[in-house]
Amino acid sequence: MKHTVLAGGVGAARYLQGAVEAFDPADVTAVVNVADDVTLHGLRVCPDLDTCTYTLAEAIDPKRGWGLVNESFKAMAALRRYGGLDWFSLGDQDLGTHLYRTQRLIEGATLTEVTAEICDGWGVRATLLPVSDDPIETRVTLGTGEEIGFQEYFVRLAHSVEISSVRFVGAERAKPSAEALKAIESAETLVIAPSNPAVSIQPVLAVGGIEAVVRARRSQNVAVSPIVGGRALKGPADRMLRELGEQATVVGVARRYQALAATLVIDEIDSEFAGEIEDLGMRVIAVPTVMSEPGVARALAETCHRAGVPR
Repeated sequence: MKHTVLAGGVGAARYLQGAVEAFDPADVTAVVNVADDVTLHGLRVCPDLDTCTYTLAEAIDPKRGWGLVNESFKAMAALRRYGGLDWFSLGDQDLGTHLYRTQRLIEGATLTEVTAEICDGWGVRATLLPVSDDPIETRVTLGTGEEIGFQEYFVRLAHSVEISSVRFVGAERAKPSAEALKAIESAETLVIAPSNPAVSIQPVLAVGGIEAVVRARRSQNVAVSPIVGGRALKGPADRMLRELGEQATVVGVARRYQALAATLVIDEIDSEFAGEIEDLGMRVIAVPTVMSEPGVARALAETCHRAGVPR
């Protein structure tokens, strides 16, 4: 049994936590967005990979949803004293991860290799794979016409400003890793996690060859809506979809994924939209999807896997 997840952000990390409870962790693989990655203070920071790693290691800070629990920020305080860039806060323990990753990349290791080493260090048994070892950068155009990096939009501006477009610099040249392609092609079920469709899932699909491989196995693919009751549970996915001219509902999510997945899992609160989604050619499953209660993520992963197994 192979359960592969296209992943990015907190929603994906929580889903993966349920998947490793439901299945043998050795059977769970995540192909993770790297377009959020950024170089700060000379260090390579990979937010989505680290959020998934820390969550599966049960070391994530539960209040923030990112970074490590019981973290200290003395290095950032020192940086602030000197007038350095401090809008992207890195904890003292977290810095160790970025120091190690950066050194290994300098030594010539691939991001895939370094990610495996970091997962081993945390005792994570599931497999986390960057979609590509090549650099990709999400760039966001604001309503004012100014283009900035994703982390500037998301963290420095607290995603509080209107956007008009998103692009993924380098995606057209990036090659998917052999490991990521194999994980997608060989999966018994491929799940599109409840992540932001525009900036967590789309940059994964934008890497050369990935979308075609996903489309080719549509009948075994299951997408989980990150929109519940017309709102994103965390982050700006609902506002971003509206600002990009799309519908911030489960129907809008279905339109995004109708060519990629045969099944869309939605929350029970959105059951009234099932008919509209089915008209788009997708099977609909309505179950609890808000993963704030114990057991919901596990049940959701089990539902998704059953839905993807050929009948």
